[in-house]
Amino acid sequence: MSIVTVQLGQCGNQIGHEVFNAICSDVRGTHGLCSKKENESYHDACKERFFIEAESGVPVARAVLVDMEPKVISQTLSIAARSGYWKYDDQSHFCQKQGSGNNWANGYAVHGPRHKEVIMNLVQKAAETCDRLGGFFTIMSMAGGTGSGLGAFVTECLRDAFPTSFILNHVIWPYGTGEVIVQNYNSVLTLSHLYQSSDALLVHENDVIHKICSQLMHMKQISFRDVNQVIAHQLGSVFQPTYTAEAGLHYSRNPLGDLMETLVPHPEFKMLGLRNIPQMPENSLTYSTFSWPGLIKHLRQMLIANAKMEEGIDWQVQPPRPGSSIPSSHSTNKLLHFNTSIANLVILRGKDMHSVDLGSFRDPSLYTSWLNPQDAFNAWKTPRAFNKYEKSASLVSNSQFLLKPLDNIVGKAWNMFASKAYIHQYTKFGIEEEDFLDSFTALEQVISSYTIL
Repeated sequence: MSIVTVQLGQCGNQIGHEVFNAICSDVRGTHGLCSKKENESYHDACKERFFIEAESGVPVARAVLVDMEPKVISQTLSIAARSGYWKYDDQSHFCQKQGSGNNWANGYAVHGPRHKEVIMNLVQKAAETCDRLGGFFTIMSMAGGTGSGLGAFVTECLRDAFPTSFILNHVIWPYGTGEVIVQNYNSVLTLSHLYQSSDALLVHENDVIHKICSQLMHMKQISFRDVNQVIAHQLGSVFQPTYTAEAGLHYSRNPLGDLMETLVPHPEFKMLGLRNIPQMPENSLTYSTFSWPGLIKHLRQMLIANAKMEEGIDWQVQPPRPGSSIPSSHSTNKLLHFNTSIANLVILRGKDMHSVDLGSFRDPSLYTSWLNPQDAFNAWKTPRAFNKYEKSASLVSNSQFLLKPLDNIVGKAWNMFASKAYIHQYTKFGIEEEDFLDSFTALEQVISSYTIL
């Protein structure tokens, strides 16, 4: 099944370009560990998902590009075409000459309805190129105006136009120090609307990716492109073809459907986080060796201690023991940092992956009590290495990982709202105070649901 990617706003378009780059780079790579037949099968599955075969022989990305300003889209189209390895469809983009001014209401209530017909026509055309449509993958920021406001509007339109298709929103969480003064308003409005219309939200936090660039990739001057390439690598590690338990030795044909079935057992819980190990500069890979037990041990501890990268993991955090007595104050503090999961998916790529013991992820104490641990954990595998890593493991988790950042954003937005700060900038575009209150209520419910896991 094919996935149509919808790139929204400056952030969505720049990340989307890096995602297709990472996927294409991985497909072009040669992997001696795999047979020719296996490599061909992998290539075919990848191309079916993400590319259209063109007469020129250069694959065309299954993507729709949307922004209210032309500069980024123009650059994105040009850079992709110059690569010679893949390109965007010249007719599959939409832009105007005026942005949304970092105002969610402008993107959602003005640009969205005004340009709905032309944008959805582009989406319909992209969907019609698919022999079998697996769903939509939208990429957007929460902090700005076009990506967040127009992105929320377009997602609602996708749900109305394609009610039976899966929609996965990839959302970029803003830097905690602040990108724009109203980013917390924009974030609250975006998340509350997406929660109603999408099947799941896959979240990357800018602060976390910045740390990975600095501490793991050893970058000195970190650019947006550096951050976007790390995000793209992680996304590629999930969306490139794998064998699922149901698919046996055939690559899964329904990646979005499989992801939702595995990780979203209840519509109240839609927040997905992603961790990928190892992650290091390319010039260090030649001198590094990794063992599966070591990778799995680190990945599990990253999950339960809610560590977003390999460095700085708190190894003292442990899951509560079944039937244990009331813990001491010290262990209570450690338990408070324990990250309870609803569902987890581990994806293994590379050499000897069939021999990996994943029993530690089936521990019932990792999960909420209302789901059978056998249903809560799944593993996907492929012997084909990913982007020059001989062995790599990814973890997609539906857990409490985002509780603190979400609570912080809602709290900051509420404090601004209580003092009526900047509300007039939204009401002039038709977003009323009741709309804010509805969004706060929706996210408070999400926070409450995840808190009591």
